Amino acid sequence: MTTLFLISPARTGGPRAEQLARSSVELGVQLRGGRAPIGDVFSWLSALYFRGKLTYARAFAAAPVHVLVMAPGAGLRTPDAAISVAQLRAMGSVDVESAAFVRTLRRDAQLADRHAGGGTARVVLLGSIATGKYVDCLLELFGARLLFPSAFVGRGDMSRGGLLLRAARSGEELAYTPIAGATLHGPRPPKLPTARAASRAAGTANPARRAPARR
Repeated sequence: MTTLFLISPARTGGPRAEQLARSSVELGVQLRGGRAPIGDVFSWLSALYFRGKLTYARAFAAAPVHVLVMAPGAGLRTPDAAISVAQLRAMGSVDVESAAFVRTLRRDAQLADRHAGGGTARVVLLGSIATGKYVDCLLELFGARLLFPSAFVGRGDMSRGGLLLRAARSGEELAYTPIAGATLHGPRPPKLPTARAASRAAGTANPARRAPARR
């Protein structure tokens, strides 16, 4: 079955977006030239959380066109779609709880679903499952096919980002559950171990990886 990953946007308004628009870094130069990939821009704006969502989706999608980023006011875009400073600023003026956000999201989500499998694809939302406007819209379109990683419950954005990056690196896809009827809030799970601690635990669990005893 085809999986369509929908990634919620980074915060596109505020000082960080303006900082990038004026920056001398390569991505800022690309943005001013209208050729900055939206996935790279949102990763820069949001850091760990968006980078985790994008890396994970790319790791488990069967094709690049099955990874789509929500662009406020502009619907859905592939991560490589180029944007400009003007477009980024326009996105920053559109609230995710607004009708302007939902209208274009609905339009492009319907198109993407038809292209992905004619109404048979499972749709995985990587983003907030408590944001009523776009979740309600997507539930109307996809119903029981709209899923989210069950390990998201109880985690904050940074923890979710770290979880997604680890899953992408390990090649182990997370378990999904339908958003309809799901428990959206729960107790905070244990903190993710640091990369060093996880590596040490893996070495302990696998005797073949232990260092040879001194002689």
